Amino acid sequence: MDTLISTVAQFLPILVPVAAAVIWLTLSRPEKVGLAVQAVLAVVVVMALIQLAAGLRSDPRPFVVDPSLRPLFAHPADNGFPSDHTALAATVALLVMLHRRKLGAVLLAASVIAGAARVAAHVHHAQDIIGALLIAVVAVAVVSAVWHWARLARGHTALAGRDYRQSDASETVSAPTRWGQRIRRRRRCCRRSGRSSC
Repeated sequence: MDTLISTVAQFLPILVPVAAAVIWLTLSRPEKVGLAVQAVLAVVVVMALIQLAAGLRSDPRPFVVDPSLRPLFAHPADNGFPSDHTALAATVALLVMLHRRKLGAVLLAASVIAGAARVAAHVHHAQDIIGALLIAVVAVAVVSAVWHWARLARGHTALAGRDYRQSDASETVSAPTRWGQRIRRRRRCCRRSGRSSC
């Protein structure tokens, strides 16, 4: 049992981004670009939040607090809050959920299981995992909002540019059109008056 817990705790957080990469390959080109950009931004945000949280709160590892506890795999006795493995895995899972809800939910469940395994392996407290999940939610929410705003801004810019080009084209065409209308009106006037030329 200890071997299973140790394996899940160490390797499941790695398998989550690997699975996400496979899912990424199945996306359409626009979705691939969107998920890739969001992933880069999210990693930056989540790492910043991890550093901020670790600076605000210190939580010694369970085996440091209670020397009678033996970690199931070798781990440094540093600050355990928050669990960076869980935070990164959950961030990846939540990003996938934005594009493939069911598959992302499976990856999120795997991230939670990995966090629980790290608690069972005596390298984290439950609060470290909860904090990591909250950080992942905040990071993805921020990145999703920024991405949505950027797409709206780009859409408005493209729409404004298209309207400008259309108005410019209409102005270019309108001058000869008005001139032709004047000529046709003059010819009709000449025909009514019976003049051979005007």
